[in-house]
Amino acid sequence: MKPTTRRTFSDAGAALVLACSSLAPVHAVAAPSPSACASPDNRRLDFWIGDWDAFDADAPRDAAIARAHVDPIAAGCALHELYEQSDGLIGDSILSFDPVRKQWQQTWVTNHGSLMVIAGNFTQGALVLEGEVHLADGRTVLQRITWKAEDDGVRESAVLSKDGGASWAPAFDVVFRKHRD
Repeated sequence: MKPTTRRTFSDAGAALVLACSSLAPVHAVAAPSPSACASPDNRRLDFWIGDWDAFDADAPRDAAIARAHVDPIAAGCALHELYEQSDGLIGDSILSFDPVRKQWQQTWVTNHGSLMVIAGNFTQGALVLEGEVHLADGRTVLQRITWKAEDDGVRESAVLSKDGGASWAPAFDVVFRKHRD
């Protein structure tokens, strides 16, 4: 008598998966070129990368008002900022250099329902971006924000216009220092 071979479901299932996978089209995804965003323009804001504590510029030795994490994303083609203020405000943004328009841009969203889209360039060693802020209450204001490497940190200051740019008032002035545990 000849021994019989029994195929189990797992054997049949494995064979079916193998057969189907060999018929499926293969879509190769090319890895991005490591130099795609390695231009000096793309690297100009690298000083902003890090884990930061934020302080009011007028009281730089008082308690921190926020914590910010700024990390490169998209193979170094953009920066992601997560900003968490001690009063509960959370802001998330993407900063990137647009090689076509030859300018930087930021899109910022908060947990208070605000959206800001600003763009600009480096001027005298500082990144200056300007654009609209759409507030949760339906109003739109203009904001101009400046980032500058300062000593061992970063200074970020802003002015705000509620009249379409005819006049500007200070909005904030913050000094970021590397976070220490």
